Amino acid sequence: MALSLTAETCRKIAAQLEQAEQTRQQIRPASCEYPGFNMDDAYAVQAEWIRLKLAGGRRTVKGYKIGLTSRAMQMSSNIDTPDSGVLLDDMFLYDGCDVPAGRLIMPRIEVELGFMLGRDLRGPGCTIFDVLDAADYVVPTLEIIDVRFCMTDPVTGAGRKVFDTIADNACNAFLVIGGTPVKPASIDLRWVGAIMYQNGVVQETGVSAGVLGHPANGIVWLANRIAGQGEYLKAGQFVMAGSFTRPLFAKPGDVFTVDYGRLGCVNCRFA
Repeated sequence: MALSLTAETCRKIAAQLEQAEQTRQQIRPASCEYPGFNMDDAYAVQAEWIRLKLAGGRRTVKGYKIGLTSRAMQMSSNIDTPDSGVLLDDMFLYDGCDVPAGRLIMPRIEVELGFMLGRDLRGPGCTIFDVLDAADYVVPTLEIIDVRFCMTDPVTGAGRKVFDTIADNACNAFLVIGGTPVKPASIDLRWVGAIMYQNGVVQETGVSAGVLGHPANGIVWLANRIAGQGEYLKAGQFVMAGSFTRPLFAKPGDVFTVDYGRLGCVNCRFA
């Protein structure tokens, strides 16, 4: 698939996304503004937005997130294709933190596992064994997602598409790292379970096999996808493997605790 948009148009959409994030005012989905908008366009817009953020003061790319890898997430988004986004240094939060709700438009929270890479991971041909060998440790991680594009176009009534999600940096906003890091070989990662409490009430439960059968498979997908652009995952990068519960909406004052059993808990409050 080839780009349908010019580089100038991709930069224009990236600037609009940045403004939407700063003003907390959503914009029309790019797929509605540009009928030929495709996946290559979407990743080109995402790349332009990341360049804009780095030029604006973010220090470095610290990793990636993988989204829409579980059936639960695909059903909640009416999408059947995984996507990926970029993690920057200012997105990382830690157990017990206050999430700055005032910077977000429509925040939701997801339950994931994060992989810290100890060595480079390259495709094509990357396998689950390569991922497990490359990861130094796996740790419970919550993702805070947000949407800069409208979920439904105010002009046509059409819903956003997966291409819009990709351009929107896969809806990434923050991540919260907590729990107990484990070596990938020390536990069957398919059976990591989680119980999500919102203000003391159980709202979601899940098991990590919901992510493509094994959470490492999301990273396999990512390594092989970016290999087509001559890129690879680097030692020291952190990769979120994808959610295995539905996202929960969050509002100021909400407290979330996610219990991962033997992997410990992750806690945060929206302030």
